[in-house]
Amino acid sequence: MAFTNPLVLWLLPLALLPILLERSHTRSYSWVEMLPHDSLSDLIGLLLKLLATISIASIIIGIADPHTLEQKVEKIGIGAQIGLVLDRSASMDDPFSGGVAAGNVGETKSAAASRLMTEFVNARENDMVGIITFSNSAMYVLPLTENREAVLSAIKATSGNALFQTNIGAGLTSAVSLFKDVPDSGSRAIILISDGAGRVDGVVQQKLKDWLHQFNITLYWIVLRQPGGISIFDPKYENWKEVELPPVQIELLNFFKTLDTPFQAYEADDPKSLETAIFDINKKEKKPITYLEKIPGKNFTQLCYLIAALMIVLLLGVKYLENKTWRSA
Repeated sequence: MAFTNPLVLWLLPLALLPILLERSHTRSYSWVEMLPHDSLSDLIGLLLKLLATISIASIIIGIADPHTLEQKVEKIGIGAQIGLVLDRSASMDDPFSGGVAAGNVGETKSAAASRLMTEFVNARENDMVGIITFSNSAMYVLPLTENREAVLSAIKATSGNALFQTNIGAGLTSAVSLFKDVPDSGSRAIILISDGAGRVDGVVQQKLKDWLHQFNITLYWIVLRQPGGISIFDPKYENWKEVELPPVQIELLNFFKTLDTPFQAYEADDPKSLETAIFDINKKEKKPITYLEKIPGKNFTQLCYLIAALMIVLLLGVKYLENKTWRSA
């Protein structure tokens, strides 16, 4: 048992006042010996004091906010620890390149990503999910958690207004930090969803390589193609001349290929191809994992107030009977 306001418990001795203090009577007698001894009245008087004591003690304990502590139960399931890294640059509010080319502009990239990641989370019961967004810098949205309601709310919030730049390095390094203080469940992955890329300097590249290897994290990169943008799978970029500076998407792809941990890239021109990529990741990241299920503690504040109210009602009832007795005498 724990208390949110434990200092209030120092007031508990006040509950003994009804027992220690004698109750004042509404009638006076010139000679007490005239009154016959009444054992039943003495017992009722003691019970009334106990009722008053219990009511005061219950109110004090209720104010202290008693509750049991949260428990963690180890379970085995199918899932993964997943860090979602979502691009929030302004271009994410543009339509897919495939929609523009076909003359049929529909769902924006940010809306499609939010919708499909919501479906992804709903289809996986045992995952721990954390969320990082980035534009000109990274924004820490949610730590790794199994709270599905929090995850879904955070994903929904990522479809809001965006900024202009694409700082992928900051987004990825922040995503790796999600795993630092969390025990490895056996399956870990970062899903990076972006519609562009940015150059990552050598220092950040080395940090990412080391950290991804240290924490045993698989990286998935889903590229949402810009209208008129290049394809990272275009064969002409396979043997890019070293003397030339490659496009940022190709440079980033080549860096990811040098990682010591598993890496997979996808490209999406429309919501359907994005859905296919997410579906493929969903299949690959269904592995046996050990995870801790949190069981929230129980709060007993309302029970204490209920007991106090019941005791007060009983006291008022007896007081009402006492008054009737005097009137009928």
